[in-house]
Amino acid sequence: MQLINAIIVFFTSNYYILSTQFNVEIPIVILLFVFAIINLFPTICMKKLKEKKLESIRKAYTLLEIFLISNVMSVIYFLLQLTVFHSDYRIILLNILFIFIQEFIIFWNGIIRLYIFSRQLGIKYRVIGAICGMIPIVHLIILIKMIRIAKKEVQFENNKCILNERRKEEQICKTKYPLLLVHGVFFRDLQIRNYWGRIPKELIKNGATCFYGNHSSALSVEDSGKELANRIKEIVDENGIEKLNIIAHSKGGLDCRYAISECNIEQYVASLTMVSTPNRGCEFADFLFSKDSKGIIDKIAKKYNSTLRHFGESEPNFKKATSDLTSSYCNELNKNLKKSNKVFYQSIGTKLIKSNAARFPLNMTAKFVKYFDGDNDGLVGEKSFEYGDRYVFVIPNGHRGISHGDIIDLNKENIDGFDVREFYVELVHDLKERGF
Repeated sequence: MQLINAIIVFFTSNYYILSTQFNVEIPIVILLFVFAIINLFPTICMKKLKEKKLESIRKAYTLLEIFLISNVMSVIYFLLQLTVFHSDYRIILLNILFIFIQEFIIFWNGIIRLYIFSRQLGIKYRVIGAICGMIPIVHLIILIKMIRIAKKEVQFENNKCILNERRKEEQICKTKYPLLLVHGVFFRDLQIRNYWGRIPKELIKNGATCFYGNHSSALSVEDSGKELANRIKEIVDENGIEKLNIIAHSKGGLDCRYAISECNIEQYVASLTMVSTPNRGCEFADFLFSKDSKGIIDKIAKKYNSTLRHFGESEPNFKKATSDLTSSYCNELNKNLKKSNKVFYQSIGTKLIKSNAARFPLNMTAKFVKYFDGDNDGLVGEKSFEYGDRYVFVIPNGHRGISHGDIIDLNKENIDGFDVREFYVELVHDLKERGF
């Protein structure tokens, strides 16, 4: 379809010189109408996709493909004019003007749509595209790369829609007890940007019921644990729920372990799944606190706590939240916290193989953490993850790996070899199969 549209665009943009050479007479109104239809409905004859947003992305990259193909055809025809037909240079220049106007319209129609609707381009390729847009040859290479990213995104997301449609009646994530999603340190549960990325929506599509911890972003494990315990009691009482399945990320796993062990809520918890939780702490955190002779952490803490108070947190405690992630603190915590025999515990860990594949700041911290904790996910060492009745260590094929942020879909990035949303669907489905 793109080839046919490209031929039409080539014909309309080169109409002036074609009509002169071959006496082709087509009303200009018809040509402009056809050109407008291609710009508005470039995918009109293609099979419909499952979501309008995906249709918008497909229209975007289809227009850019038409732009590339028709440009190649026009360049070849231009060379023929110079070498074979020996056309009048004035006619050629006027024709180039027509080509420029039409290709300009098609290109910007496509690129603006792509920038608006494509999620997988990310900031990286949007910036690269803007910077390299005026560099000959390079801009074509970048454009082809952007088209490939968009096509891959559409295919992946459309297949996911088809999969969810096919299994909709099965409700494979409809667990006996609802889910409670608990965030890690320095984050909040916000409606404008979900800490768990696209995961909750995917779980809900497959039958899950989700609640959120809604606790403070920076407190000690003890204070966060108490806050979460109250939140759990509140959810149970207000919704008439017997128990909850907790899925907690990073420090949230330690907070939940404390709540279950020390806050008398084990009867309300069916399972605790800890994702990237530093159950044995982080040795690099011990180093940071031992070397803080100039009070750098105090300065950061003061600034952070002040900022968080402006956003509504009453008593944020940056220093206590971070010091509770040291291996020395976690070793003491493990001695004191009892594992409940009423709760199913499981843990999940990942490894970031290629540090520069992660988003800032994990791309910078991974090598630093490795010096102290060995292989890690950008923040937590591999040896710190394992805890409970079941342990899952995730390493997809390839040389990228999975970061501390990737495992909760923080950046909503589709990673080759690892479908994070499907990972959680399978995780929750396993809880359902276990009777939770």
